[in-house]
This record gives sequence, C-alpha cells and structure tokens, in this order.
Amino acid sequence: MRHHRIRRRVIGTTDRPRLAVFRSGRHIYASLVDDGAGVTLAAASTRAAAFIERVGGAGKKLSPTDGAKLVGQLLAEQAKQKGIAKVAFDRGGYLFHGRVKALAEGSREGGLQF
Repeated sequence: MRHHRIRRRVIGTTDRPRLAVFRSGRHIYASLVDDGAGVTLAAASTRAAAFIERVGGAGKKLSPTDGAKLVGQLLAEQAKQKGIAKVAFDRGGYLFHGRVKALAEGSREGGLQF
C-alpha cells in the first residue's frame, strides 16, 4: 500500500525521469524510468557487470551500504551519458535510511539532482 501511495505522486517524464529503487534481501536495483513513454532509460544493480567490474571481480565483497552507494554512482554516470541531470526519486515504499539512503547519496555525488 505504501508503494502505491508513493507511485500516485511520483511520476517520471522525459525531462525528469523517475529513479525507481528496489531492495531485495541481498541486492539493490535502481533504474531511471520515463513513465509517459513506458521506457527504462538506464539501470544499475549490485548484480550488473559494471558493478562487478568496479568492485574488482565476483569474489570481492562490499558492505551492503557501500554497494548501494556504488550502484547510485554507476546510475548517475549512465544518466550523464544520456544527458539526464534531474530525476524524481521513488524510494519504492522503503524507508529512507540504510541502503536506500546510500544509493541516493551515491547518485547525488555522481551529479543527479532531486
């Protein structure tokens, strides 16, 4: 119910896509979505190849919050390549602390504004 309540208000457009966050028990996923066109513009996660390369291989481990921060930075890099600077943050019903907050901080450090 919390997720649906948030989704009524947070809408992604072409100029300002929605930064959607999904948090599972082990991984975190983030994507930039244009809801008007129904298209995912960019995506990053702790399972993505770019994340594993940045960490230094599949055997290397980061803390969950450090991994989430790195996912936010990777997503911000992809957004910059596509010319996206402003986003609407959709926390997906999760509380804004821990991994969700770390992802937001990482994307802000990467240059996204929300």
